[in-house]
Amino acid sequence: MPANKTLLGLDVGKKYTGVALADTGVRIAVPFDTVDMSDDPAKAIGEIIVAERIDTVVVGYPRNQSGLATTQTTYVENFTRQLEAFDVPIEFQDESLTSVMAEERLKAHGRPYSKQDIDAQAAAIILQDFIEVHYG
Repeated sequence: MPANKTLLGLDVGKKYTGVALADTGVRIAVPFDTVDMSDDPAKAIGEIIVAERIDTVVVGYPRNQSGLATTQTTYVENFTRQLEAFDVPIEFQDESLTSVMAEERLKAHGRPYSKQDIDAQAAAIILQDFIEVHYG
């Protein structure tokens, strides 16, 4: 049986990037943090990659409802290139409606939440989707 891997999920945004973590042995993604995109975000994510011993980074891939690339798609692709310096495999996962689902989950808890909470929860949904496809 292959060794467990630690995965990092990202919901890349222009203001904040949601971050989630998962272990392939447990196969449950959990919200971890948000990164402020105005303050050297690649460095901040790189620090998480090192500290958490990340084996693979999973990045939410945005498209419009027709499945076509958008300006946000280009933004995500350009940002992701900066993460290549950390020499960790990077995978893309469709992020369709993950922010909507994330907000619905947070509302269901009946407690106040912030935009950053939505972003981190969306990253967890993206990562969970990836786990289900690749690790069952």
